[in-house]
Amino acid sequence: MMRLGAHMSIAGGVENAVLRGQEVGCEAIAMFTKNNNQWKAKKLTKEDADKFNAALIETGIKPVVAHTSYLINVASPAAPLWKKSIAAMEDELMRCEMLGIPYLVLHPGSHMGKGVDWGVKRVSEAFNRIHEKLPNLRVMTLLEHTAGQGNHLGHLFEELAQMRELIVEKIRIGVCVDSCHLFAAGFDLRKPDLYADTFKRFDDCVGIEQIKAWHLNDSKTDLGSRVDRHEHIGKGKMGKVAFKNILNDPRWRNLPGVLETPKTEDMKEDKMNLRTLRSLIAE
Repeated sequence: MMRLGAHMSIAGGVENAVLRGQEVGCEAIAMFTKNNNQWKAKKLTKEDADKFNAALIETGIKPVVAHTSYLINVASPAAPLWKKSIAAMEDELMRCEMLGIPYLVLHPGSHMGKGVDWGVKRVSEAFNRIHEKLPNLRVMTLLEHTAGQGNHLGHLFEELAQMRELIVEKIRIGVCVDSCHLFAAGFDLRKPDLYADTFKRFDDCVGIEQIKAWHLNDSKTDLGSRVDRHEHIGKGKMGKVAFKNILNDPRWRNLPGVLETPKTEDMKEDKMNLRTLRSLIAE
């Protein structure tokens, strides 16, 4: 089965994301390595990394999936923002490398009206530059499949495939899929035949082995709405049946499946959603 968990806050230190994950019963976690709404961040120290890895050993939580800042747009046609995004991406990769985090999730970004083909090439060019500058990192970037809002890239499997095709070091690029994004983009995961069709199409376009992580979120909006609004598991338009299909698919065995659902400070919603997910796994 998947290693289930949730996105955790790093308030008070990166190691606290791991400890908070243990508190709610996570097997894996997602986290930011810095404030996700700021470009600059305080440098991580060896002490930060040591505390983080000690917490991982103590709790047995693995893997950790980091998420980049929402400010980054490696598809931007504006040269200053594109260059700033590349520099920020390099910094985020280095932070993950220092902490020993294997995966860094990135939204491919918005072409801001320049067109899909142009945006795909822009993303790929950014990664070719990043990889050339940082040749020996172990961290894999996971392009996140998106809901398809506005000019955002990545809601079609073909777009993700095209990005990977143009990136020289493909081994450093995988995919993260989000159940809510898939549903909002028009992929119905509720009926077994439509669920199977979705991942047959993904396999044909990108390769099923490129999926390295899942975000597990129900959807507040309808199938094909192209609007990304997360809901608690079983409380949205997808319902429990979609998650039953996902959780009992042997292809996702041992992959991280992490929640990004709304929650309060006491994280009781994470506990509730994890209970719901685990109740759907066949004996």
